[in-house]
Amino acid sequence: MKRLKSIARKIKIKLINLGFKIIQFLDFLRIQIILTLGNQSHSHQTPQLLVDISELVQEDVKSGIQRVVRSITLEFLKNPPDGYQVEPIYFDGRTYRYARHFTHHTFGIEQADVNDRRIAIAPHDIFLGLDLNFRFMPAITRAWWQLKHHNLKIYFIVYDILLIRHPEWWPPGADNLLRHWLVTVAEIATGLICISKAVADDVTDWLQHESSFPHPLPKITHFHLGADIENSVPTTGLPNNANTVLTLLKQRPSFLMVGTLEPRKGHQQALDAFNLLWQDNLDINLVIVGKEGWLVESLIHQINTHPKLHQNLFWLQSISDEYLEKIYESSTALLAASYGEGFGLPLIEAARRNLPIIARDIPVFREIAGQSIHYFHANHPQDFSQLLQAWLRLDESQKIISQKIIWLTWSQSSNQLFKIIFCGKNSD
Repeated sequence: MKRLKSIARKIKIKLINLGFKIIQFLDFLRIQIILTLGNQSHSHQTPQLLVDISELVQEDVKSGIQRVVRSITLEFLKNPPDGYQVEPIYFDGRTYRYARHFTHHTFGIEQADVNDRRIAIAPHDIFLGLDLNFRFMPAITRAWWQLKHHNLKIYFIVYDILLIRHPEWWPPGADNLLRHWLVTVAEIATGLICISKAVADDVTDWLQHESSFPHPLPKITHFHLGADIENSVPTTGLPNNANTVLTLLKQRPSFLMVGTLEPRKGHQQALDAFNLLWQDNLDINLVIVGKEGWLVESLIHQINTHPKLHQNLFWLQSISDEYLEKIYESSTALLAASYGEGFGLPLIEAARRNLPIIARDIPVFREIAGQSIHYFHANHPQDFSQLLQAWLRLDESQKIISQKIIWLTWSQSSNQLFKIIFCGKNSD
């Protein structure tokens, strides 16, 4: 017994020492960031709009968020707000730097200085957290506090909080990352800018009722996203079999799903429904565009071993925007089966091409599309297959209604964002 107590005591001492070392390290890191940012502060002539694109600089995984980041950043650079100089920046793990090398090579912006120098800040500057950045927390949190200490106005874009609302759609524990991020930025920010009213309402409700947030809420507003892919710094390139695939899509009704394969997107239910339709000898295609996500191992196995793969079932991963454009043009309808979204960019991309849309009836889709698309409720694959059969029986005039959706260009979307930042005006 004495020996066990001695061992326990030694372990306790080691844990205490480890705790002290961690605290010392964090204090050291905090001091370094304070010194780094503190030394950078100076009064420059032209105020800066500092646009955080940290994740995009690290790696462009061609997600929906990164398309937004590319598009908005380019519009800001082409048409900066009056009296401000737009400066994309990124956090390198210790401090923020100007993303001039990235900006030059990605957006083709000519600059006299392409070195990624540490940012210089002044109180009249504005910070916009355009990218969703979990990578360097908590170090980046301290950097945000220093920006606030220098009296900058600070805004963050909130894409959605589905990770908090539905943690079962993500790997265990992942919701804690977003929860910590949201509480942190809500405390620091001048304002949170959401990509839809549905998200803004959700964020407001969660901060007021679901969290233990002890501070006054920042101003929570929203804007809408653009749809013109050609103005989103589109990626290019076609695979060798592109013409073959496009021909097969045009030969029969083709239903297109766009988005990362993950539980909330409804791919499993859609595939199960199409299996029923194929069993009934319906000659139709299901086209899935998106990279593999998480918690979909069984779905991926089903797709890769499916007897209809490359015949009536197509899975196109990490394709270019150029190829996606052609896929839209060759499809019969967009199928938006997601159980939850922050916006639903494929809906307006499809509407821009007058492509019919069949979408699950969720609030954000109603906000974007109103009565201009076909909504469905489907709890089971049988319900899903029946609604698709019913839709196929409609005449063409009943199918083409998405042309009534009002969609924005990225230029218009950016202008909405400018009005919120500089005039405090919501997109409404």
